[in-house]
Amino acid sequence: MSAAELVTLTVDGVEVQVPKGTGLVEAALAAGIEIPVFCYEPRLGPPVGACRMCLCEVQPGPPKPQAACTLTVAEGMVVKTALTSAMAAEAQNATLEFILVNHPLDCPVCDKGGECPLQDLTFRYGPGNTRMAFPKRTLEKPIPVSPLIALDRERCILCYRCTRFSEGVSEDGQLVARDRGAMSVIATFEDQPYRAPFSGNVIELCPVGALTSTQYRFEARPWEIQNVPTVCGLCPVGCNVTATTREGKVKRILSRNHPELDRGWLCDKGRFAFPHLYAPDRVRDPLRKLGIRRFEELGWEEALGEVERLARAAGGRVLLALSGSETVEQAEALSALVRRGFGSDAVVLPEEVSPALDAFRLPLSAIEDAQLVVVLGDDPVAQRAPIVDLWLRAARRNGAEVVSFGPAEKMQRAPGTAAALARELAEPASELGERLRSADRAVLIWSGPGGQGGAHLAALAGALGLAEKPGCGVFYLPATPNGRAVAEAWRAAGEGEPTRLDHVGLLLVSGDEATADPRVRSLAERADAVVAITMFADLAREWVDLVLPGTSYLERDGHLVNLEGRRQRLRRTVIPPAPDELLWIARLAERFGLRLNGGHVSDVGLHAPLPARAGRAETPAVPARPSPGTSHGGPLRLVRYRALFSGPAVERVPELRFQRPDAELELSPADASLRGISTGDDVQVSSNGTSTRLRARVNPKLVAGAVRAADEHVGALSGAVEVIRT
Repeated sequence: MSAAELVTLTVDGVEVQVPKGTGLVEAALAAGIEIPVFCYEPRLGPPVGACRMCLCEVQPGPPKPQAACTLTVAEGMVVKTALTSAMAAEAQNATLEFILVNHPLDCPVCDKGGECPLQDLTFRYGPGNTRMAFPKRTLEKPIPVSPLIALDRERCILCYRCTRFSEGVSEDGQLVARDRGAMSVIATFEDQPYRAPFSGNVIELCPVGALTSTQYRFEARPWEIQNVPTVCGLCPVGCNVTATTREGKVKRILSRNHPELDRGWLCDKGRFAFPHLYAPDRVRDPLRKLGIRRFEELGWEEALGEVERLARAAGGRVLLALSGSETVEQAEALSALVRRGFGSDAVVLPEEVSPALDAFRLPLSAIEDAQLVVVLGDDPVAQRAPIVDLWLRAARRNGAEVVSFGPAEKMQRAPGTAAALARELAEPASELGERLRSADRAVLIWSGPGGQGGAHLAALAGALGLAEKPGCGVFYLPATPNGRAVAEAWRAAGEGEPTRLDHVGLLLVSGDEATADPRVRSLAERADAVVAITMFADLAREWVDLVLPGTSYLERDGHLVNLEGRRQRLRRTVIPPAPDELLWIARLAERFGLRLNGGHVSDVGLHAPLPARAGRAETPAVPARPSPGTSHGGPLRLVRYRALFSGPAVERVPELRFQRPDAELELSPADASLRGISTGDDVQVSSNGTSTRLRARVNPKLVAGAVRAADEHVGALSGAVEVIRT
């Protein structure tokens, strides 16, 4: 940076140079001096100067304290904080005294006690005693903001961090400040439950104990907990988190700011789904089927002997179904066991992600700085990779043009036509394609069904010349947390492509996601024997022969590779109620004369770096899938999507159930009118002899000829469906 772009100022006698435009709070930190704040939070956008805790004496300027958070540096500025200015010290003392006038002194029972900025700053800057003899104001408490969040209004200091997050970051607009002046209170819009995918972030943003987690409320104190840094394993983003444990149990999940990846935000699924570890129906010992929905518990040696017997009886006709939630180490061990131990090359992989994408690798934070972002695919980004949706919102606020194509996007496209659209954008005659070619910071995102989506995206990026521009890149949003690494682990365990079995002697199912997959269930019904590694036997009770206890991502040591291609360390936060999969897989492999790695896990640091871009890889041309046309009351194309708040973990957390998608079918206005259907009507959806009943919702954004519903509500329905009002 040139000298002309630097500004010199003095903070408490310390001279410091910082870039022009730097805020005064950051400039003071550069000088090694802290200016206390409550409302200030750079991630929330422009400062509002609401709390007045950052009052300083600033020259040149008016002869009164000024809010440092609202000021930017200027050449020759002289700043005096409370450490060197009696005026600033008196102002900060008065500010804290004013905040504490009605603030309850309930620190011993407040969940924020011991982790509270108000406590800390009161000890450092506030009055030693109170001059106020009148009773403090009391309000109704706690207010249920949602099943996940409780609000103690009398503790609120009106810093507006929560409302600013709701309005300016997640953009859900559901938290508001009601009334004015001394009567101002935080409330939800029209007193409705705060139902938004990122609502839990306001708990961490709150600098006092006003907004607290209903799950963590009265559960632990700061001096009796341990905090373990790890990553979330519930979606392909891999947000950095901290797991708080007490007496060997997870009590809460907090975000852990990785500026390139998540910026410290965390979706409610990652934050609140941890109680599934303690669900009453969790499998803790191996179970063998005795009859219809009847099982008996086995010892581990007997269970491993049963797996050995079934594998040998299958005679190499073993099919492994991987879920994509396994760690790299688990996937390597299972793949080696099946390919080299059982002698089978048959596998059901969660998805294939083209390695050609590595030539266009970027951190997710690059989306925010992009000039032009193009999103392709049938699935909503917010459901597939929620943090990516936050980055897209940040890009729009920064002036980027975000063009989204899909069945329910502004740029409507029929389902299944993303591949054809990618070819159109690569053509020289495409206006949008030319703008992508000329942009210095262009980003492509694919959010849709797997298959060849990554190859299409890489081919488009290559045709547009994005590999030669360091500010340009692509992101393929997988459907599973670790799908690509799991597929690579399978390929590395043996030679040759996966084989197809006409008859399955043994189906080995790994993970809850695969166990709940209708494709896997269909295979299980035709297999001679089925062994499932799962946390919950109910997922497979009707068709499994042997259940082996599975573990959660919070109970594993290993690595996950996220959608950026970033290899991150997963740290075990609590001991699982069953042996680690790596241990018993290794013991089982020894029965087949196979020696596996004992599961040594190398560290990659608290904030894993993003690998450099790989060299260009050849991307084969893939023909676009045709899109069947539908009109005049005929069959409609069903667009299924995996809802963020779905799956075995969410289903076992009562506080999260209100976030699950409604049992409804979305129709376009044209298709609804043609069939005499209105929002709220009951409809029957049928295909190939299978049907289900849902409630209709007319979506003005949905393209004609398509209907859309969450996976959990449509069962085995797919393709063309008939929709009839009932």
